[in-house]
Amino acid sequence: MDIKKIVKSAVFSQKAYPVEERSCRIKLDANENPYPLPRALRRIISERLEAVSLNRYPAPGSPGLRKDFAQYYGVDEEMILIGNGSDELIHILLTAVDPRLSGSVMFPTPTFAMYGIIALNSGHNIIEVPLNGRLELDADAMLDIISDKDPPLIFLSYPNNPTGRCFDRDDIEKILEASSGLVVVDEAYFNFSGKTFMRDLDRWDNLVILRTLSKVGLAALRLGILIGHPLLIHHLNKVRLPYNVNIFSQVVGSLFVEHSGDFLELTDRIVSSRKWLFDELMAIEGINPYPSDANFILFSCFMEKDDVYARLIDRGVLVKNFASPDILKNCMRVTVGTEAENREFIESLKIVMQGE
Repeated sequence: MDIKKIVKSAVFSQKAYPVEERSCRIKLDANENPYPLPRALRRIISERLEAVSLNRYPAPGSPGLRKDFAQYYGVDEEMILIGNGSDELIHILLTAVDPRLSGSVMFPTPTFAMYGIIALNSGHNIIEVPLNGRLELDADAMLDIISDKDPPLIFLSYPNNPTGRCFDRDDIEKILEASSGLVVVDEAYFNFSGKTFMRDLDRWDNLVILRTLSKVGLAALRLGILIGHPLLIHHLNKVRLPYNVNIFSQVVGSLFVEHSGDFLELTDRIVSSRKWLFDELMAIEGINPYPSDANFILFSCFMEKDDVYARLIDRGVLVKNFASPDILKNCMRVTVGTEAENREFIESLKIVMQGE
């Protein structure tokens, strides 16, 4: 068997998405919520799961969740698509869009890696537009590409991962106005930024918004929500697999809507801790943190970065290290953890930076 003749060249030539599997006492590499669910909510989950028939398929299309999130977001049910995490929703979009169209998919870089990975695996051409030196959108370059190639699909992470800030709203509005294709505003970190385009869905029929429960303390559910024009949702549902969201995720997802205040209380704690963590990083000589609207902070290091990363691991602290030679070449990213985790990370980083 000649595997090269069977597997797509785009798949054959790339590496699998790197997931750090090191076992460390303090895990601050994956932008997860560090707080476990309150005991009272765990009891409710157990009670509701007792009534579930595991021998039956889950409700196709997650109609209960669609209704719950439509009410929660203040939109029509026909505007909601539920997915097995945002990754699946991105895959559905890229499966539905014709890869033969000119300039298939455009997004800034660096950004969420799955836009490019899924696009390439789906047979799309990708157009990457580097961020400028201030880690902001190069809106003029993107508008020029829209004028020339009019990509049918544009992804904008808002706030952007891994840089942490929300792009300028005026720049995104210009892109929405100029594009005849879909503009996906990925608001995975909305609960930490408070900034959204949700109220603008009536202004642009090409606006698509992604949300997720992964960052509010339910990463294990793999539950994503896509909000867009009803006609788009109608056609995307043809691509969605019938039973794409398992019953556990459907049950607990509804619980989030009912008890959102309990979940958002934890995100408020993270936002407060983010400010403390940023100030502490600013005070360490040789460390330059970048302002963040998310639940993580990107920082550059003026020592040998890989050595700093390895020595943090030796001390039981895991952060995200970037191997790319571009604008992130001297950067690492730390997730905002619990107060105790943040303190230990800062103390460990101080010791490492002092060469001890």
